[in-house]
Amino acid sequence: MSYFAVAVGREGDQWDATEVDLDDVADIEDAAEVMREACPDADLTLLFVDADDEYLTVMRLDNGDDLRTFGSDAEYASQSRLGEALLGDLEPEDTDEIDTDDEESISARPTELDAEPVGEADLLGDLGVGGATLLALCAKEGMMPSDVVSEVAEVIGFADALESATGA
Repeated sequence: MSYFAVAVGREGDQWDATEVDLDDVADIEDAAEVMREACPDADLTLLFVDADDEYLTVMRLDNGDDLRTFGSDAEYASQSRLGEALLGDLEPEDTDEIDTDDEESISARPTELDAEPVGEADLLGDLGVGGATLLALCAKEGMMPSDVVSEVAEVIGFADALESATGA
């Protein structure tokens, strides 16, 4: 299984992004260390992992600590070593508990998901991408993980840094 991973760090109001290698990651603590090394001075670091244009993992590290993780589909954990390392210990997301009242539109509400999300869908809520929105983006027909990351980047404000890092 192939993957693309990018770490995005915010220091003050400046965002920086860099492609990262997760080949040696054995668990989420190893992934957190990669995030710390990629963005050593960041007060907030995000890691986006696109696996085979099918599965998305988002990790968040606040002030180098307090790691939170979301996976678009629990199946990724059974599909690869990296998936197991990043998502293997997470429980399925209870979409009934996602607060949709704060979402801007009804279209942001999660639809019936073919996938089984795991972790914390609301990990980007305070940055403007609520759990319902993230779930809806992941469930949207034709939406690839890279498209989800681009949408999230636009909302949060790191699209330029992401473009510089990925050349896209």
